[in-house]
Amino acid sequence: MFSDMTGYTALMQQNEKLAIEKRRRLKDVLESSVTAHNGKILQYYGDGALSIFDSAIDCVNSAIEIQKLLQQEPKVELRIGIHTGDISIEDETIYGDGVNLASRIESLAIPGSVLISEKVFDEIKNHESLSAREMGYFELKNVTNPVRVYAMDITGLIVPAREELKGKTKAPANRLAVLPFVNMSADPENEYFSDGISEELLNVFSKVDGLQVTSRTSSFAFKGKNTDIREIGQQLNVDRILEGSVRRSGNRVRITAQLINTADGYHVWSENFDRDLTDIFKVQDEISSIIVNKCRGNLTAKEHDEKLVVPPTQNLQAYTLFLKGLHFYNKITPKNAKRAIELFEEAIAIEPGYAHAYAMAAEAYAFLGSTGQVQPNEAFEIVHRYSDKAIMLDGTLSAGHAAKGAAYLLYDWKWNEAYESLQKAIKLNPAATDAYQLLSFYYLVMARKNEAVEIMEKALEIDPLSSIVQKSLVDAYLIAGRPAEALKQAELLLEMHPQMRIAVELKGWCVGTLGDWKKAAEIFEEFRKAVKHPLKGFGPLGCAYANSGQREKALECISKIEQWQSEEPGIIVDADLALIWLSLEDFDKAFYHLFQCVEKRIGPAAIIIEHPTFKVPHDDPRFMQLKEKMNLV
Repeated sequence: MFSDMTGYTALMQQNEKLAIEKRRRLKDVLESSVTAHNGKILQYYGDGALSIFDSAIDCVNSAIEIQKLLQQEPKVELRIGIHTGDISIEDETIYGDGVNLASRIESLAIPGSVLISEKVFDEIKNHESLSAREMGYFELKNVTNPVRVYAMDITGLIVPAREELKGKTKAPANRLAVLPFVNMSADPENEYFSDGISEELLNVFSKVDGLQVTSRTSSFAFKGKNTDIREIGQQLNVDRILEGSVRRSGNRVRITAQLINTADGYHVWSENFDRDLTDIFKVQDEISSIIVNKCRGNLTAKEHDEKLVVPPTQNLQAYTLFLKGLHFYNKITPKNAKRAIELFEEAIAIEPGYAHAYAMAAEAYAFLGSTGQVQPNEAFEIVHRYSDKAIMLDGTLSAGHAAKGAAYLLYDWKWNEAYESLQKAIKLNPAATDAYQLLSFYYLVMARKNEAVEIMEKALEIDPLSSIVQKSLVDAYLIAGRPAEALKQAELLLEMHPQMRIAVELKGWCVGTLGDWKKAAEIFEEFRKAVKHPLKGFGPLGCAYANSGQREKALECISKIEQWQSEEPGIIVDADLALIWLSLEDFDKAFYHLFQCVEKRIGPAAIIIEHPTFKVPHDDPRFMQLKEKMNLV
């Protein structure tokens, strides 16, 4: 805990006696309260002090008591910042992460407040008597990542507004979120058009150097919700938000757009655009240029006198079909992906040079091929063909390179080519978190597990509300051998999406990997029931039974999976069967199904053989044979 008296130097010049009296009072209150709450004052710093406690609860309760006492006369203006972390003491010098961050957080505070880090908040959030209000993320000097800060919200303490917190922070970053524009058209089906305009603008901003843009998934999480702009800013960790509406009538369109500061809700700019539909790209360019100019104060990019929006097509019918395709693609289900492909291919038929339509069709086929909804050999042949066409027509399209990387990674197992394509996709669009997920998969396959985690943590900063990104981060933590962190992330995902089946399954894997396979079996049984199919969802459950010594129950799960395969011959279940046989330590059967995965080009085989939960024997010659078949040696 860092505490610091404000205005002491100025008071010494004005009234030395009063200054000394207040300092003495501060010292008395600190020593009394810190000691009473099992703490120790390590060092005084002029008019401030550094204290250490055995628990976060004791520390926070002491800070609250100190502030309440010092509100009484003679009043002492004190700021307090709290963080939990390691410290070191050497030659009477105290240093460490805990000290540095507590100091930075204290510098943000205002007199009468108690600010705490997210780590401290996690320790106290379940205590009914302690309440805190989120202030958002802050860029602090000499601290690598943004720090999430909370203010204790207790009667007698001051809870500051975010804009009042101006301590030792870095120069503000340009972080922007584009919320989905509201469809104001008479026809509700025109929603695809308003969503498409929002997404097109988001893609433009993501290419501007110096402008950090939140990915689509997180921005669109607020669609249809009347959430306060300041709260959105805190959740997305952005400085400004672009929102608006679209009203389409015949060949006319009215677009209203406004740029808002998230700190105070101030409207930086707003404007209406009444245009013919044929001018839609000009409007997008006007809006983009205005926003970039408004943000230019901190941009490293050059002046944007050139056009930001290059019309992807002159055919409005093809553009309309493309936006409809995006609408279905973003629903992320096999059925909607197939519908999206139909619409993208209709757009291509009308406009054969439509690069973005080829790229998105390629991404949709990659999704269907990797999930077994279309035979992988058929799907990825089309992915290559469409992505090649997209790149030939427009090499600056991130989606084309991401789709190409997916084909190399998930089907061809051309690892170097996959890496190069995905790096190019991310360079062209730093907000393309789908490419981050594929790159994380690449790192896991290459046994570069810490890099897999790092890339997904970066993706989560860009897309903090994306359930897909959060799921991929849990996977990365698990495969990197960090199950405790994986469990914490899985529980956060469940808090956001309590009915999300994959989140329940992820929690089960985390609990099992931490050693409680009986509890994991209970969780997987909950997951299996949620699937609502008599033969689906038995893979994870079979692993839990096998690892908890319930062999007969594990064999029953295998029987259910084999029955499902016999009833639906088109499905591929070898990965599930391989995992259960590995858990049962029947390596002959496990290797049989792993080789089947390889023959059928099922990508997870490359992950399974390196997964710490499923200990594939590396001294078995079949292990190296598998790696050779997957071009991993």
